[in-house]
Amino acid sequence: MYGSLKLASVKRSTPKMSAALPALPMSETVMVRLIRITVAGMSDYFEPVLQKIGLTEFSFHVLCLLISEEDGRASPSELSELVGTSRANMTRIIAQLEKEGLVRRQPDKRDARRYSVEITKAGRKLNADTVPMMIQPLKRAFSDLTEEEFKLLDKLLRKTILSFDKGAEEVNLQA
Repeated sequence: MYGSLKLASVKRSTPKMSAALPALPMSETVMVRLIRITVAGMSDYFEPVLQKIGLTEFSFHVLCLLISEEDGRASPSELSELVGTSRANMTRIIAQLEKEGLVRRQPDKRDARRYSVEITKAGRKLNADTVPMMIQPLKRAFSDLTEEEFKLLDKLLRKTILSFDKGAEEVNLQA
């Protein structure tokens, strides 16, 4: 984990970037860099725990989402949207989970040209075995935040997600 080194790099490179690209909104650019570092750090943080079990962050998330569905099923596009990855990547994730016997593809009840993904007994068991191993890493990941800071981060991230949507709409209208 090299968060302090990455933050030092941002601090060191920002004035140079600002001088080289004076028209670039620097506060917003730094925020994008910080979010990217956060996402990469999150993956690096959870990967060792999940790797021991043979899962990735995305595959664990897929199993959690499927187990939370009443019928244990979801469409690949729903999973892609909820996990936050491309449909092509979701196809790879589903194929790997299916190969391991953790999920199975089922013809969609409404449209036989489509399929849904259903968690298997083995997938449910692996998920149940994995959850206890995730409790402490999840708690430690945010342990430096007070309860108020955690709630504020939640609020700001949700607001940022909606802001990206609004910004994308405006950019698409101008294009």
